[in-house]
Amino acid sequence: MNDVQFHSDLDRLIEILPQKVKRHITYDNMNDVIEIVLDIGRLPEVRHSGGEIDCFGVEPILEEDLTYITQRVADFTSDNRSGIPGTLHRISAIRNRQGKIIGLTCRIGRVVTGTIACIKDFVTQGKSILFLGRPGVGKTTKLREISRLMADEIGKRVIVVDTSNEIAGDGDYPHPAIGKARRMQVRQPEFQKDIMIEAVENHTPEVIVVDEIGTEEEAQAARTIAERGVMLIATAHGNTLENLIKNPTLSDLVGSIQSVTLGDDEAKRRGSQKTVLEREKQPTFDIVIEIIDRNTLAIYKDTSEAVDYILRGWPIRPEIRKVDKTYESKIEEIAPAKIAPIEQKVLPTPTDSLKFSFSRQDYVKEVKKFKKIYIYAVSRSIVEKVIERLDLNAEITRNVEDADIVIAHKNFAKGGAKVLSVANDYRIQVFYVKTNSMSQIQKVIKEALGIQEASETLQGYYDEAERALDEAKAAIAKILEGEEHIELTPQNQKIRKLQHELIEQHNLASQSVGEGEQRHLKIVGGKDFEKKNAS
Repeated sequence: MNDVQFHSDLDRLIEILPQKVKRHITYDNMNDVIEIVLDIGRLPEVRHSGGEIDCFGVEPILEEDLTYITQRVADFTSDNRSGIPGTLHRISAIRNRQGKIIGLTCRIGRVVTGTIACIKDFVTQGKSILFLGRPGVGKTTKLREISRLMADEIGKRVIVVDTSNEIAGDGDYPHPAIGKARRMQVRQPEFQKDIMIEAVENHTPEVIVVDEIGTEEEAQAARTIAERGVMLIATAHGNTLENLIKNPTLSDLVGSIQSVTLGDDEAKRRGSQKTVLEREKQPTFDIVIEIIDRNTLAIYKDTSEAVDYILRGWPIRPEIRKVDKTYESKIEEIAPAKIAPIEQKVLPTPTDSLKFSFSRQDYVKEVKKFKKIYIYAVSRSIVEKVIERLDLNAEITRNVEDADIVIAHKNFAKGGAKVLSVANDYRIQVFYVKTNSMSQIQKVIKEALGIQEASETLQGYYDEAERALDEAKAAIAKILEGEEHIELTPQNQKIRKLQHELIEQHNLASQSVGEGEQRHLKIVGGKDFEKKNAS
């Protein structure tokens, strides 16, 4: 949103505030403010996007201050919300048991652009998309921008079902942020399901946008819309797809869940109990996007497959995209989304390789194999550091039955006969480490995950890191033998960090010295180490 529009909308909010609050508000100190909180008997508060809360002024809020505001906004609806016409600001009330307003939350409405650029290729496919995420991470902001994109750039007939005027602001005129999309207001939240159906029946939309599907009736209305061939873009209560699957009220959005009793042979083939949970029907939404934070999205490109994998406990990892990065996109002429007949998919066995496409900023696409690793007598902390620092597509599992690979310490293999036997029964490949050192564990994990098949750039990084760690290991041995200090070859920041961690494991000290490309580690030992500790 440009500064002129933001300042103009902020002026509209400042106009309705009492003087004791108004005098402390400026454009400069409102850039990252989410809301202003006014409660009787307390100082006014401003809450920032980073979680900070600041109190201002010296006079607490009185009843007449709240009355001053409520007289300048429209009547509150049954969900205790109001707004300022022509803006995206929202005023929400807190009442006591007698119904009197004793607190107000003035949420700052902004038009933020560019938040859907990283998922534009999904939005333009014509498939129904469901957004999940905690309050305040930008779900409604994305609906607003998608509405404008579909109506203005793609040229589709878009209807925004706007409960409590969350998407397009208060008043009869929708905010310019939704472009040419039409807006249908919802008088009370309980009528949202009716307006959703009315939009389809009366106004022939190609795309319907809905915020906060929260009841079983609204979930059913969403299915009705999708079955009529209309693309549906919506948000729902819940942070993750797994949460939604477990929510009996809203699970219909992702195909509903039913309990199924398997035959003895099938249960044995799956390696599961006889009574299992399975997806009952085709999901209402083709794509599910979890908003992890304002800058990070996790995308399940095939809801049916994702739900099936989650229910069976098989590993699946969504595609991660960053709002501030660019991804390949191909805008195609979209056709109305249609619900296909339920397909009987042949799902792979738990030991099959699961491959997922991961887009990078430089448009280089590579296929990574997601792996669950079971470790035996191997340092968990070092394995986690290797996975994290080298950005590997893997995680540690506590159950050997769930693992794709097992990494065991060779010297303790005899004690792990039971673990190795289970791994053999499940056809799980076992890799051995000789020592619990960073370089040894990294080398074995690299082999287990097939890193040698990665891109040349990635391969070069692993080779460089391994050489640097080997150099650090040799230097550590010399320090322990009595060397005063040793300076290593210059490395980048990430590799220096790995070297630091390796040195710390041997209770030695190190520091980065030099500038620019010549920056490198200096390992301190002997008298130098004693002097450093003394200082």
